Amino acid sequence: MFSANDVKTLRERTGAGMLDCKKALDATSGDLEKAIDWLREKGIAKALKKESRIAAEGTTYIVTNDHKAVMIEVNSETDFVAQNETFQEAVKQIAEAILNSDATTMEEAKNITIDGETLEQLIINLTAKIGEKISFRRMICVPKEENQVFGVYSHMNGKIGVITLLEGSNEMVAKDVAMHVAAMNPMALDRDSMDEKTVEHEKEVIKEQVMNEGKPEEIAVKMVNGRINKFYKENCLLEQEFIKDSSMNVEDYAKANQAKVISFVRFEVGEGIEKKEEDFASEVQSQING
Repeated sequence: MFSANDVKTLRERTGAGMLDCKKALDATSGDLEKAIDWLREKGIAKALKKESRIAAEGTTYIVTNDHKAVMIEVNSETDFVAQNETFQEAVKQIAEAILNSDATTMEEAKNITIDGETLEQLIINLTAKIGEKISFRRMICVPKEENQVFGVYSHMNGKIGVITLLEGSNEMVAKDVAMHVAAMNPMALDRDSMDEKTVEHEKEVIKEQVMNEGKPEEIAVKMVNGRINKFYKENCLLEQEFIKDSSMNVEDYAKANQAKVISFVRFEVGEGIEKKEEDFASEVQSQING
């Protein structure tokens, strides 16, 4: 037998999850040291010791059916591993498992089972097998109605993934918009969906710029509204100049093809992750000195 305190101690020493710690203690009749070995042999402790590493490479992957689209981002520490066949097959498995489930959140997705193991366990085992940290970072499910169509685009072997949702039945138009989103990285669909804090910050920057040009504050405030329009045109998808034809914006392009852009989502691998700066010369020198 073992106590809750034994489970806590094992978690602290290995970083493994509570359920895995309970299984380990069950399998070893409560022997803490044997339980640690059990977790290491299963690859669980070894995998979780890599949690402190930064996984900022990897890939996005998109799958669709008649009712929804799913996009995921799975990270690795190196681009070399991201091109690994085992890694890529696992990514595909994860995406398809989510597509074929009712999961709409990360928590629900992690509990989906494939061949008797959860997606969370699959990632742990993949980390142990490949030998570097693998992270299932994020996912999104985009539902669609009968009169809507998905545009799907993957750039640079999944470094950027985009899903667009358009009213209308022209998949080529939807894909064109998805390619535009990949290239131009809009911040929002339109003015109404732009983050208010971002807009207010931009207005303050513009106001300071105008005042630095020698205009008094009351004039600067009036000039902000004019200049903020440029910000919207550069960052709202519908107002951006269409990348294939700068004579029209994205909204006009969609309208010209009897379509309407409803939404978009864009994942770029590693965005927002603080990547470690590699200093190979120092690393080699430290190994020589060591």
